[in-house]
Amino acid sequence: MDASHLHSDRFENRHIGPSTSQVAEMLEVLGLNTVDELIDETIPAKIRMVGNLDLPDALTETELLDGLAAHANANRVFRSYIGMGYYGTITPPAIRRGVLENASWYTQYTPYQAEISQGRLEALLNFQTVIVDLTGLEIANASLLDEGTAAAEAMTMLNRKARRRGNRFLVASDAHPQTIEVVRTRAEPIDIEIVVQPHNEFVLDDTVFGILVQYPASDGNICDYTTLCQEAHTEDISVVVAADLLSLTLLRPPAEFGADVAIGSTQRFGVPMGFGGPHAAYFACTDRFKRQTPGRIIGVTNDTDGNRAFRMALQTREQHIRRDKATSNICTAQVLLAIMASMYAVYHGPDGLRQIAERVHLLTRRFANRLSSLGYSIRHSNYFDTIRIDTDENAQSIIQKRALDREINLRYFEDGSIGVSLDQAVSVRDLENLQDAFDVDDTSDGDTNWITTELASDQLGAIDPSLSRTSEFLTHPVFHDHHSETKLTRYMHWLASKDLSLTTSMIPLGSCTMKLNAAAELIPITWSSFSQIHPFVPDDQVSGYRKMIGELEDWLAAITGFAATSLQPNSGASGEYAGLLIIRAYHMDRGDSDRRVCLIPSSAHGTNPASAVMAGMEVVVVGCDDLGNIDTDELRAKVNENADRLAAIMLTYPSTHGVFEIGIRDICDLIHENGGQVYLDGANMNAQMGYCQPGDVGADVCHLNLHKTFAIPHGGGGPGVGPICVAEHLTKYLPGHPLVTVNSSPEAIGPVASAPFGSAGVLPISWAYIAMLGSAGLRRSTEIAILNANYMAERLSSHYEILYKGANGRVAHEFILDLRHLRSETSLTEVDVAKRLMDYGFHAPTMSWPVVGTMMIEPTESESKDELDRFCDAMISIRSEIQEVEVGLIKGEDSLLANAPHTAGMVTANEWGQQYTREQAAFPAPWTRDHKFWPSVRRVDDAAGDRNLVCSCQSVEAYADSV
Repeated sequence: MDASHLHSDRFENRHIGPSTSQVAEMLEVLGLNTVDELIDETIPAKIRMVGNLDLPDALTETELLDGLAAHANANRVFRSYIGMGYYGTITPPAIRRGVLENASWYTQYTPYQAEISQGRLEALLNFQTVIVDLTGLEIANASLLDEGTAAAEAMTMLNRKARRRGNRFLVASDAHPQTIEVVRTRAEPIDIEIVVQPHNEFVLDDTVFGILVQYPASDGNICDYTTLCQEAHTEDISVVVAADLLSLTLLRPPAEFGADVAIGSTQRFGVPMGFGGPHAAYFACTDRFKRQTPGRIIGVTNDTDGNRAFRMALQTREQHIRRDKATSNICTAQVLLAIMASMYAVYHGPDGLRQIAERVHLLTRRFANRLSSLGYSIRHSNYFDTIRIDTDENAQSIIQKRALDREINLRYFEDGSIGVSLDQAVSVRDLENLQDAFDVDDTSDGDTNWITTELASDQLGAIDPSLSRTSEFLTHPVFHDHHSETKLTRYMHWLASKDLSLTTSMIPLGSCTMKLNAAAELIPITWSSFSQIHPFVPDDQVSGYRKMIGELEDWLAAITGFAATSLQPNSGASGEYAGLLIIRAYHMDRGDSDRRVCLIPSSAHGTNPASAVMAGMEVVVVGCDDLGNIDTDELRAKVNENADRLAAIMLTYPSTHGVFEIGIRDICDLIHENGGQVYLDGANMNAQMGYCQPGDVGADVCHLNLHKTFAIPHGGGGPGVGPICVAEHLTKYLPGHPLVTVNSSPEAIGPVASAPFGSAGVLPISWAYIAMLGSAGLRRSTEIAILNANYMAERLSSHYEILYKGANGRVAHEFILDLRHLRSETSLTEVDVAKRLMDYGFHAPTMSWPVVGTMMIEPTESESKDELDRFCDAMISIRSEIQEVEVGLIKGEDSLLANAPHTAGMVTANEWGQQYTREQAAFPAPWTRDHKFWPSVRRVDDAAGDRNLVCSCQSVEAYADSV
């Protein structure tokens, strides 16, 4: 029995927006008496699950925090010197409180609407500037998922660019092991041959299109790759350098010795390890790759008045537009973490970053010297923060035991040597404990002078002068003006005030599910027993983490009706890719290597075809009928045409058009009868929880978006988590990992992320969401999500056409407004409606997808009726403004919509040349007088920004010229 009803403070009442009376009012508008009646008219009876979800009783917020504290306390937080791309770091409290724990930052959406995203865009431009300056390259994107993914993206980019060369990609054997394996996973389905060997053994010929080296190497060695780069370029081979970002404050930048691409992680710029993530990876390259660069690039342009503005540049590269021809399938980045890293650089500036790096390097040098005095041999003479100590297996075993006794984790190599990586957080006490672990004869007398005695500057380093950095970096004023907490706090608040987030109003984006991210869910992610754990520690140190992860995996499997779950994919698109790899592995295991055709409806999210291509599949598009359902006649024809080669179909359910297709079981049966597997995109799980299950309707694998349905914040475009759930026959193919056991089956596919559990640091959020709602609460969330959508559709239906509805005239949790008539009957478009909504204080719904010229609206279960009414009132008011153009009262180009958004500077200017009043422009609805959100720029010029790509902070003179 669920005892949560005994609590007056149960989370369900906090999470779900409409009150009991508001639910009744909405049902009355719909002509219904109960929510059950609505569900009966919306979700087909033939797909409804029997019984309730097998989940524990719902917890209150207090009970939740106690329960997660028990899991956290079961972890043992040792001091980890494992390195391999993960390091202790100090998150400045101002950044932790001002960004990570600030709803104005973590509830933002991806900055597709640039005019109300200027603060986040500026922070991301700062991020790109950090990357450009430290790597010395010309172009940087606004973050990728992790270092391994970035390396894989670099490989595939170079492969696309060098189509006429061979298919071999050479990887240095001293790169991080997890990076090597993620690259292997990505390469295999698209027939790229990976050769792993010491970089000095590379054979550079016309069979090779690219090489990857680590700088410094995974075991700490710093190599001069100048000659290698020269030889590679002579053979027209491109060079990728995986570089530690902090080290680049002291080391020669990759561009200066010939790198074409630099990739890596920004984790040690103030982002906790979090058992592996989330962390923002960086990706930089020379200018010639700018149109092939994966992910998002933030660029500088102007607005209508000629003022400087920021926007996402070169968006035609994205999978939403190019689909199977896209540069990558990446949809979610790690924006929140990239912003943290950028603020870390802003706060410390170049001098502060250099001082941090010098301290880390100095302590590493001193520790190496101390070990040498104890009789140990340090393998490499050039190093930054990592040393490799030569020992035999017997000595390694003794030192490992001594280290564990002192709660220390080190890296242990198969040849008996030991790796030690120091970091920003190392203290004198830490170094004493480290010494004790290696001092097996207990000869130390407790003297710490070797740690604290100042060294002369000429003794500072174990870095060859030829490898030392001489060029300046972070010269822009933004990295020099905010070093006090007061100035940084004001800067962060100033930027946040330029962005519309859920702290301002609902964000009704269809398919993106911008729901409440409850504070109680987020509190545990900053606990040290979750956040300060290295991803490659021994299992007995993370029993609490593993138990929580296991419970979340089981709960997600129960919710979806599948047998097992993998939480490794760290974005929705990564989940799609992993699911297709599993289907591919299933066919290959059965000897069906020719099964490579993937059927995808024309309405599918753009990442679907892009993911299929990445998985080595051939995309065949299936059309939709006039009601928005898959055209079953066309489907049968294409199934028959490709029966012997059919690998899979990718479905979204409810459909991307916002309806429950009645024939879903028949579609699944048709695919199975012809040897294929069914992949179901779980982006719309918000309409199914507690009522229907993908595994029950016939799917074989589905991915979920924890950053949609299960409450992980979007964070301005990330972090995202995209786990996959699979049927019993596919469980043995779930992703493995080279360093941590997550699936011991020999049939496991390779890792799709650097860390074994992907973005483990944010998994407590979704665990908390499910734990506090329980079976009944999840079911109620589904009901209200569907009720809210149908209520809004009903209110707007007399003003706009609702493009698709189900068999009984109902929509699912989202619906599409048809605005295509604007283009044919006026000079206005749906873009003008989106910009005008900003004047009303709202973010636009999803635009022109899945149907060009439309808007897709999803209210979620978290919004109350009064907020739904405010948005509907705004849309109805805008419809009246459109009508003024339609009947000829005003020309389209002179209308409120065409000139939107209206900034404070525009409406307070001395001159006003518009044919409408300033009041109509700025205060179109009563609530805008009570709380006005002002866009900080007018409409941005997209074309100008793409013609003149600028993706880093400009010079002071350029700023002055733009004013």
